[in-house]
Order: sequence, then structure tokens, then C-alpha cells
Amino acid sequence: MEARLKNPAMLVPDAIQPLMALAKTLQNGAVPPRTLGLVHARVSQINACAVCLDLHGRQEKKAGEPDDRLLVLAGWRDAPCFTEAERAALALAEAETRLADRAEAVPDDVWKDAARHYDEQALAVLVLHIALVNLFNRVNVTTRQVAGAQTW
Repeated sequence: MEARLKNPAMLVPDAIQPLMALAKTLQNGAVPPRTLGLVHARVSQINACAVCLDLHGRQEKKAGEPDDRLLVLAGWRDAPCFTEAERAALALAEAETRLADRAEAVPDDVWKDAARHYDEQALAVLVLHIALVNLFNRVNVTTRQVAGAQTW
């Protein structure tokens, strides 16, 4: 497989720096890094982004995420290894990623469940993190970036 184009974030002068700065800012502790990693992986599964699945899967493993949780992530609703807070974050991630899949893009029950587990600061981090992952996924998938070939 060959990329259609070098990563656009690298081709547009000064584009990658603010994106990476935002990613770093979102790692501020309002949401556990482990949860953000699961959210990143789940959104990337939905969007079929091999680049992010490869890169962040490796990062999560290195950070201590057990294989069993990564292996069953797509079936998180039926897997007993996720906390209620992680489940709420994953449900929010799925809804925000699949905006056009239902009449109410992010249903109230999904939002209320997330709000039971996360304060406003943490919800803001989750919403921005999910949006940023979707941005990276869409760029990578559209331009057919090759997993394992990242230069950033």
C-alpha cells in the first residue's frame, strides 16, 4: 500500500505543531491517560484508521494496557474489564464519532452518563480529544497513510 499524499499535516506549514500542542494539552490529567488511550483506539477502530490503531495500540501496550482489554475493545459493552467511567467515555466517543447514525446525534442518556462520571473540565477534554482523534483518522484514511510509516 502506498499513501496517496504525504500527510497533509506535514505538508501545510505550521499545521502539525498546533495539533500536537492540543493533543498534549488534553493530557492534562482531567481524564485518566488510560481512558484517553481506550477512546483513541475505539474511535480509530470505528474509522478504520490503521495508522492510529498501530501507533496508539503500541503506545497503550507500552503504557501497561493489558492485551485482553485491547483485544475486546470493539465489544466493550459486553466485556467485564472496563470501568463504568470508561464505558461512559467509550459511549460518548462512539456517539460523537457516528454523528449521522441517529436522529439525536449524541443522545441525552449518553451525555448524562458521561456527566455522572466526569466533571465539566473532563467532559471538555473528552469532547476535544474525540474530535481530534476523528480529525487525525480522517486525514490518515483519506490520504491512505501507511501504518508504521509515520515520520512525526
